[in-house]
Amino acid sequence: MEHLKIASDNYVAFTFFIGTMAMMAASVFFFFELGNTSQKWRTSLLVSGLITFIAAVHYYYMRGYNLQTGDSPTFFRYVDWILTVPLMCVEFYLITKKAGAKISLLWKLIFASLVMLITGYIGEVLDPTQSVLWGVISGAAYFYIAYLVWFGEVANLSQTAGPQVAKATRVLAWFVLVGWAIYPLGYILGTEGGLFGMKLVQDKAAALHAMDIVYNIADAINKIGFGLVIYALSRSED
Repeated sequence: MEHLKIASDNYVAFTFFIGTMAMMAASVFFFFELGNTSQKWRTSLLVSGLITFIAAVHYYYMRGYNLQTGDSPTFFRYVDWILTVPLMCVEFYLITKKAGAKISLLWKLIFASLVMLITGYIGEVLDPTQSVLWGVISGAAYFYIAYLVWFGEVANLSQTAGPQVAKATRVLAWFVLVGWAIYPLGYILGTEGGLFGMKLVQDKAAALHAMDIVYNIADAINKIGFGLVIYALSRSED
């Protein structure tokens, strides 16, 4: 098992390890706080715990994969995202449900997130020669989600759900706009042709290792941050 030890200068594996621990700690916290949470927010907090728990399991496997091969665990990362990102979108529906959010909004959010991720995976892994096309489709789905939470149904419903829900929705919308913006950058660097091409990157391996570190930090901030916003909302009084 010597090859599974993390070298002191292996910052990529170290961030996978930290990500695993951070996600698991957040899951334990969210799950343990369920009993102290009012009924109307319990499902939202449960989903937050599921998001970080799923991520913790994937990060454990991604750490092992990276240590064994030295490669970026792109496949495992997309498996993680295809499970956790739709759940993050579900949070918007859950917190605006009492303000009249319909099930159609839930399916819009889930469908858009799946389109964003599936087309991203196709462009980055399965059909990199058409990465621009797949990147445009993925980006369009991302901006549709951003539109819904900033100006569309989610934003409008949050304004009638009380000041605390409106505040939480706006913070979560910032996560989508700013926190999720790191993923298109990773797509640009991770595809052979890229939206601007790997010509911008002199050392592809170094760029991918750097993006793994950025991804790991961004994932922890986005997923744990989402949960903490929901937790704060569950402790507030409208």
